[in-house]
Amino acid sequence: MVDSIYHIDLQQLKQQGIKAIIADLDNTLVPWRSSEVQEKLVDWINTVRDADLKIAIVSNNTSARVEAMSSQLGVIALGGAIKPRRGAFRSIAAQFNLYPKEVAVVGDQLFTDILGGNRTGMHTILVTPMSTHEFIGTKIVRQIEKVFLRNLNNKST
Repeated sequence: MVDSIYHIDLQQLKQQGIKAIIADLDNTLVPWRSSEVQEKLVDWINTVRDADLKIAIVSNNTSARVEAMSSQLGVIALGGAIKPRRGAFRSIAAQFNLYPKEVAVVGDQLFTDILGGNRTGMHTILVTPMSTHEFIGTKIVRQIEKVFLRNLNNKST
């Protein structure tokens, strides 16, 4: 768990055998429903590439929205992913010609991004959501996530 994508230690990932990152879109890379690409995000994606890591976006949002954002960022992407199902994660790994264990999944939701990545055998990194604005269903699931995260934190101390 890290505060944001900007706190991910890319060199540590590489030392762990990671060769690619799959990132969620909303509240991970950009605030929910935002179409604005911040220069800081572009710089981070370039830093990922400079570290010789591949990068892609996998989102449950509409394909049209995800494709628009991916073209702005110059990365491959899959929308309508139906996370935590494994199909989109497997598809990206196959496009990169990598094994799941060589891919890290970064996202803000425990029951979509992290569960989907774990189910696929990928390394997972949970980030703090960028915004409190989100889909009403997500707000409800966040309450359940809080219980799970509290229990995880209690077990790790």
